[in-house]
Amino acid sequence: MLLGVIADDFTGASDIANTLAKGLPGQGGLRVSQFLGVPSAPAPADIEAGVVALKSRSIPAAEAVVQSLAALAWLQAQGCQQIVFKYCSTFDSTPEGNIGPVGEALAEALDVKGVIACPAFPTVGRTVHQGHLFVHDRLLNESGMQNHPLTPMTDPDIRRWLARQTRTAVGLVPAGVVRAGADAVRASLAEAAARGETLVIADAATDEDLVTLGRACRDAPLITGGSGIALGLPGNFIARGEAQGQGGSFQGVDGPEAILAGSCSGATRRQIEVHAEDHPTLALDVDAVMAGQIGLAELTAFVRANEGRAPLIYSSSDPASVAAAQARYGRERVAATLDALFADTARALVAGGVRRLVAAGGETSGAVAQALDLGALEVGPEIDPGVPILTNRERTIALALKSGNFGAPDFFRKALAALRG
Repeated sequence: MLLGVIADDFTGASDIANTLAKGLPGQGGLRVSQFLGVPSAPAPADIEAGVVALKSRSIPAAEAVVQSLAALAWLQAQGCQQIVFKYCSTFDSTPEGNIGPVGEALAEALDVKGVIACPAFPTVGRTVHQGHLFVHDRLLNESGMQNHPLTPMTDPDIRRWLARQTRTAVGLVPAGVVRAGADAVRASLAEAAARGETLVIADAATDEDLVTLGRACRDAPLITGGSGIALGLPGNFIARGEAQGQGGSFQGVDGPEAILAGSCSGATRRQIEVHAEDHPTLALDVDAVMAGQIGLAELTAFVRANEGRAPLIYSSSDPASVAAAQARYGRERVAATLDALFADTARALVAGGVRRLVAAGGETSGAVAQALDLGALEVGPEIDPGVPILTNRERTIALALKSGNFGAPDFFRKALAALRG
């Protein structure tokens, strides 16, 4: 294995796995597998890039560090030359962590400073300018992310936000340096390291900027960022003759289907509206779930009754309703209860014959993926930017794990068709 990725959630892991498998047009990508948690056995011998998907974004920072260091140790044991710590392109974190603590812990373990931190993903509207993160034409704190139920982002200055989480100073590689080319970026990172700056925000507004950053980091032991930071990385290994640029292959999976949506993002709520126009949907009443009045039996019965009609179960709601439910029961209790219900439902559905499964939302996808415990997942074609098809090696199930903000309005229909191939 040449490249190892530690991702702080399951949809983010799929996102960067997709980027690494695609590579750049005309150049090709890497052979990629995604692992759900830290594996207990060696990786398949034919894998060039391994993505370890953790569910560490919203847990206490100390626990996230422990899990991430365990993933690092496993990836190093597979022979990885380079490590990427992948987090969300909206920099989802609290003032206490977890991006800063994990990034610093990985840097310390690898004995490196001047490490790039760049969440930019221009394809879906995430760009960084002078250390400020934009979502399309809005600053991060005006984009809707300020209403995130677990990690509300209230400051677009991610250099300042990251500094709250770190012990060492945070640097900046501004746009002018990035546009000057890979050598200029490399020199700027070396200067940051000399100043004792462990993590360094890098501006990026285009894919070309991200490729420049990737080339600048061709020999870097550690890189951190969103999936976009991986755009230029496969080419480094291909240019050195260490990878063939062939990527992977894909065969579709047919059979019964289901969609589980827990994200409360505007994009997912719109996708639910579109899907509900001509498909059966079941909205979960949080009060009923918390009271035990609706549970696994009702959810699985709904899916079985609507087999072949792309049934959708969702807990997604508007920010005001989410806040009200959290006030009644507690934020952590609501999230844990819904995650557990979706996990149990996914496990029961697959045991009952469901072969195509779509999950929307990072926390929901993480709960579903952990419950299924599928081992190494192969990365197939991209459904929408940042969302690939995932299949287990036995080709008995195909998954789409979607970040809440990703996907076109008709994503659910499109995803189920793509999983079939």
